[in-house]
Amino acid sequence: MLRPFMKNWVSHIKHFGNYLKLERSLSANSVEAYVRDVEKLAQFMEMKFAGLSPLALTAKHLQGFLQYINELGMSAYSQARILSGIKAFYKYLLFEELVEKDPTALIEGPKLGRKLPDTLDYDEIVRLLDALDLSTPEGGRNRAMLEILYSSGLRVSELVDLKIGNVYFDVGFVRVIGKGNKERLVPIGKDALKYLKIYLTEIRVHLAVQPGFESFVFLNRRGRKLSRVMVFMIIKDLAARIGLKKTISPHTFRHSFATHLIEGGADLRAVQEMLGHESITTTEIYTHLDRDYLRQVIQEFHPRS
Repeated sequence: MLRPFMKNWVSHIKHFGNYLKLERSLSANSVEAYVRDVEKLAQFMEMKFAGLSPLALTAKHLQGFLQYINELGMSAYSQARILSGIKAFYKYLLFEELVEKDPTALIEGPKLGRKLPDTLDYDEIVRLLDALDLSTPEGGRNRAMLEILYSSGLRVSELVDLKIGNVYFDVGFVRVIGKGNKERLVPIGKDALKYLKIYLTEIRVHLAVQPGFESFVFLNRRGRKLSRVMVFMIIKDLAARIGLKKTISPHTFRHSFATHLIEGGADLRAVQEMLGHESITTTEIYTHLDRDYLRQVIQEFHPRS
């Protein structure tokens, strides 16, 4: 569904969809995919250059968009598919003589030799989670950690610094202290909440917590805050256990979180907000999204919701 801030694009995207359906006889699914690709570009442009018409867009704007979705962690295949949809949109605008030049003409897609090594598909995520031994205290803790990394897109530093008082089970959010000591609220999936509650009530309560570490969620067996290096090692060992050939890290789960949401159709601005990226908009109106909307995005587009 088109967001209200895309008013400069709505009419063109609607007519583009009709053109694909009536003139090119594409299936409903294909039309929806093309339209969704152009909507992503529209969302980015309205964040970065609010009010700019698609008829005034240049190759430089497009390069900025492609750089942005690459930094979100989208695979080369997904980037190429989105670019293909955008190219089709500008071919339509040329056909209708709404633009004189195609800004996509000199834009090359990413190399498709292989997928980015740091993005997992959903089946791989499930295999990693299922390989954990939940009969051990460490297995239960690690399941909660990885569920949170994938369901909320946290950085590893944000995960190990997570405080018990910043987990709001009643509303399904966690308060995260990100880069530059900036706080944000992020939705957390029901599976992550379930395993986190099990960890806190059945595992962590039996640890002899060392002074100064009482407020931290994730602790090692000595009752101290878990280190970033330990989280890396846990994930590396888990990948080896299931024979995963990709080189993965905690950041892999963050990239996968963003990629799976965007590929599922989530709003770019909502994903950016949840990741805690610096705002790229030039106006104050987009600096804060309604928390109910962020929760809705997770529920509608995240694979584990």
